Amino acid sequence: MLEIEVKTFEELTKLELYSLLQLRSEVFVVEQDCVYQDIDGKDQKALHVLGFKEEKLVAYTRIFKPGDYFKEPSIGRVVVIKSERAYKYGYNIMEASIKAISEHFNTSLIKISAQVYLTKFYTNLGFKAIGGEYLEDDIPHIAMIKE
Repeated sequence: MLEIEVKTFEELTKLELYSLLQLRSEVFVVEQDCVYQDIDGKDQKALHVLGFKEEKLVAYTRIFKPGDYFKEPSIGRVVVIKSERAYKYGYNIMEASIKAISEHFNTSLIKISAQVYLTKFYTNLGFKAIGGEYLEDDIPHIAMIKE
């Protein structure tokens, strides 16, 4: 089981910030071979949901209040280190993120921009696809909503 912490940008320690940037780079840039601007100036507005296993960051998301990314609250940068994916920590970090949106923003409505190959994963969490596929950083995505 993961130990979950939810922090503002200002509450992150230097080590936590370094670890989350390293994890995002390891998966999104190196593993997925996607050259894109990860450090996008939005981390300062986000709440950061950190999933630790034995004090090591293995799962992460960032969440936004309504209007900061989409009109609706949103979850992004959903990531689990490759060596820990067999333990289904993606579900743990997403469930913690959904709960954090409910607690911090007093709503159950959430919009995400999901990589198409993960549609079933997000559907299992109660999200429904809306609209068609589109490319985001040359990777097929689809908008999804959870109400």
